[in-house]
Amino acid sequence: MSHTLIESIQTVIVDLPTIRPHKLAMHTMQQQTLVIIRMRCSDGIEGIGESTTIGGLAYGNESPESIKTNIDSHLGPLLIGQDAANINAAMLRLDKAAKGNTFAKSGLESALLDAQGKRLGLPVSELLGGRVRDSLEVAWTLASGDTDRDIAEAEQMLDIRRHRLFKLKIGANEVSADLKHVIAIKKALGERASVRVDVNQYWDESQAIRACRMLGDNGIDLIEQPISRINRAGQVRLNQRSPAPIMVDESIESVEDAFSLAADGAASVFALKIAKNGGPRAVLRTAQIAEAAGIALYGGTMLEGAVGTLASAHAFVTLNALTWGTELFGPLLLTEEIVTEAPVYRDFQLQVPRTPGLGLTLDEERLAFFSRK
Repeated sequence: MSHTLIESIQTVIVDLPTIRPHKLAMHTMQQQTLVIIRMRCSDGIEGIGESTTIGGLAYGNESPESIKTNIDSHLGPLLIGQDAANINAAMLRLDKAAKGNTFAKSGLESALLDAQGKRLGLPVSELLGGRVRDSLEVAWTLASGDTDRDIAEAEQMLDIRRHRLFKLKIGANEVSADLKHVIAIKKALGERASVRVDVNQYWDESQAIRACRMLGDNGIDLIEQPISRINRAGQVRLNQRSPAPIMVDESIESVEDAFSLAADGAASVFALKIAKNGGPRAVLRTAQIAEAAGIALYGGTMLEGAVGTLASAHAFVTLNALTWGTELFGPLLLTEEIVTEAPVYRDFQLQVPRTPGLGLTLDEERLAFFSRK
């Protein structure tokens, strides 16, 4: 049997406008930058992948420019001439030769899966063991910083049946101001919506002890990464004391991190991100650790565009339970698409395609227009 070989890997940095500035504790995004990966194989099939970070280097160790450089100079050349159908061998080769670089590896693994799905006529979800649902509930981040504006935005999302899970980015302001803001929004929405917060590590343990109690007592469902990922003992103490569940996000930078967090009892919910684990297959290893430890799951995002969002979604639809839903709303933040058909959101859910591969086709004209020159 002759093997189908990987012939070329091309990366393109794409800058896309967003509907509004997106405020996080550590950075405000004015646009979103994607690294699109195109993997051409000897059977004529092209696999597409995406590696996306939030806010350059403000969030993590990789930037769009470093991802492109590392794929072009180091990771890509390792895959040229390899068997395109053997995703396991290809990713093991990368892991042996390169430490970390999970964002870059995630885009490459997504492209391998997309190509293999197209080759076999199967959606990526079926390559990952088979879907147990066709759609995923999607949360929306309210990030204007203005209480009334956030309430109005949430009300509109409920009216058009697009979101009923709302996450608030807090931590940059004085703690009492943030708490007042969040509690006012929960009061206004009541039982019609779930309200969660993401602190992006901005509190210290002394602030978090009181803040988590206040949030829990006022109906906030979930508190994401309240303190530094470095303060593991503090995370364990907080997880024991907080009336609202604590979710780790920045704490998971690898599948190994997930294991040690579970072993220590540092959180009762894990945010799953393909970029932080090294791809759709890799993120499922973290999910299996969580499931075995009785830790609940949430489908996280790096605010990817359509390609990265669907690569995540194909993995997440194979999971037995996503207790806390997902936040795969990245494409909804963008005002422009580089695929011919945008992902479909309706009735609070993202619909996951059943067409081969990721279920996407690049729009060559738009891709060329938005590519960084």
